[in-house]
Amino acid sequence: MLIQKEFHDIPSPLDGGRPIRIFVISPVVPNYPQAKFPGVVVFSEIYQVTGPVERFAGSIASQGYVVACPSTYHEFVGPGAIEYDVEGTDRGNKYKTEKTVAAYDEDATLSVDLLMSLPNCNGRIAGTSVIHFRTGLNPAPQATGMCLGGHLAFRAAFDPRGGDDSLVRVRKGDLTGKGELVMIFGKQDTHVPRAGRDLIRTSLEDANVPVSFLEVQAQHAFIRDEQSKGRWDAALTRSLFAFMMEVFERTVGRDLGPRLDLNKEPEHVC
Repeated sequence: MLIQKEFHDIPSPLDGGRPIRIFVISPVVPNYPQAKFPGVVVFSEIYQVTGPVERFAGSIASQGYVVACPSTYHEFVGPGAIEYDVEGTDRGNKYKTEKTVAAYDEDATLSVDLLMSLPNCNGRIAGTSVIHFRTGLNPAPQATGMCLGGHLAFRAAFDPRGGDDSLVRVRKGDLTGKGELVMIFGKQDTHVPRAGRDLIRTSLEDANVPVSFLEVQAQHAFIRDEQSKGRWDAALTRSLFAFMMEVFERTVGRDLGPRLDLNKEPEHVC
């Protein structure tokens, strides 16, 4: 599908009204001006909405989804991308820790609310995030992103009023019965080492959250097709993008009616 890009500046109540710029990339079907599509939130890495993030979002939009990309650090800087250099990396990491969890959650809420208000969105919101990829499924809002965006997409599944620690909330059952997760990590990613991946997987499975947990032979930011420091894996990214889109198509791309959990154990048959 063809795509088009625009942006919306939305006032942020937690930041004294200072707006957050949310970029929106939408599919366009010629001769169908009233076409409606599901929505996806794409959370960015620490450099805000860069070229790789926009191209990733555009690839999703071209499959028939309205994509919202919030500028994560609107409290500190303008909406433009932060440079992929040492100074930009230091700034992004500094803002990452200075921004409050409540502010991150508000960004997610504003992004979902914007999608719901758009005339070309049908109200079905999907999402994924990339550490490298995490996908949260219906009925929780879904979102995707890179690096920092991985955790932000994960948090988008929670009620934003519930507190800070994501894994504590998982153990309390805040995600139980809320849908399905797909989580994909690079095994050589030093940002999320094996112990951290094991902790995340165990916490989700112990809380009976349906999760597909994939660990692939890749490093941190393997999806980034620019300034990846030699870590971009185009073939792996393409394969996992198809995996992500299957999840979206199965959950929000079609109206399957209400979910009915029968709690049936799988049969042990060949």
